[in-house]
Amino acid sequence: MPRTVDEILAHADELAERFENYDPRDADELDRAAVAELRSAIQERSSAERHVLEAVRHGRDAGMSWAAIGALVGTSGEAARQRYSNKVA
Repeated sequence: MPRTVDEILAHADELAERFENYDPRDADELDRAAVAELRSAIQERSSAERHVLEAVRHGRDAGMSWAAIGALVGTSGEAARQRYSNKVA
């Protein structure tokens, strides 16, 4: 639902006040190594998903059925079609 300008400005003021009054605690800090590892894993997953999409696209272009693609990605043909058909067209 669209917000009014007044609501947006009030929210901005609230965020600015929270930022100005923020008092960090050691318990709030994140482990940098853990954050870096998680970020790297997310990037790898994203890359792998792009690779799967490209492989599905090539499979469809080569005439593979959704049933065959589903079997290879570990799901049903219908589930594979629902997940990938609008992304590989």
